[in-house]
Amino acid sequence: PVPCVRLSTGPQQEHQTFYEFRTYSIRPDQNAAFLKLTNEKIHLRTAHSELIGYWSIEYGGLNRVFHIWKYDSFSQRAGVRAALAQNPSWISEYISKAIPMLTSQDNEVTYLVPWSHLKRPPQEVHALWWFESADQRAEVRHKAHTDARVVAAVRNSVVHLDSQESKLMFPCPFSPLK
Repeated sequence: PVPCVRLSTGPQQEHQTFYEFRTYSIRPDQNAAFLKLTNEKIHLRTAHSELIGYWSIEYGGLNRVFHIWKYDSFSQRAGVRAALAQNPSWISEYISKAIPMLTSQDNEVTYLVPWSHLKRPPQEVHALWWFESADQRAEVRHKAHTDARVVAAVRNSVVHLDSQESKLMFPCPFSPLK
């Protein structure tokens, strides 16, 4: 295998606050049941830490959910995980039922870059970029592909691209971020 090197050229992280991105792949025959169970029992989890958003993925990986949790530090996260492991309601009413419905889990830790601000957008459909609808996203992308400046920027930067993934996600009814 070819070694992969990743460099960070940005300033050092100033805050301990981080966001955990979690993606769960759900058995196709259990997708509706998993979303129903989570909708009914998410309060058992949100009692321990802040849920930023929870989405079901419509395109770009079916039978998956993507959710973001905020933590003020790694020790806070460890405390939350320990408290959940000792919570009989969490274990019996949710996690013991949810785990058999999953085929995989993926976790990532991320920090906000210094110039970004997490805020709730006014739109109802989400991706990494916010759009009113999938049709508006298609329209904006088509327009961008006819803009010579955008085309040149993509051509000049694509050599630095390691991977790219697109997902169309819809917020679950209990998601704070709509």
